[in-house]
Amino acid sequence: MAWVLLLVAGLLEVGWAIGLKYTEGFTRLWPSALTLTAMVGSVLLLGVAMKSPPVGTAYAVWVGVGAVGTAILGMVLFGEAANLGRLCSLALIVAGIVGLKLATVP
Repeated sequence: MAWVLLLVAGLLEVGWAIGLKYTEGFTRLWPSALTLTAMVGSVLLLGVAMKSPPVGTAYAVWVGVGAVGTAILGMVLFGEAANLGRLCSLALIVAGIVGLKLATVP
């Protein structure tokens, strides 16, 4: 269950990272409210999920999911570069997340 919570927390991190772009410096009410809600939800779920996996693993997975998801959405939504170097680097992050999951004792 902790891994599912980590995944959801990471997805909420993607939501708030992308949401920051739409808040325009927290000058727009609804994007700001949604972004802040995603921030709080992401951190709360991370805290709950940290009950069983090691703290370093849980944090790395949370950050990794957030970083990969945000980078991919940045490419899709904002036309950011999707060159071979960036895609290979994102694949390495995903490999690291999978490796941490496999190396963590249940």
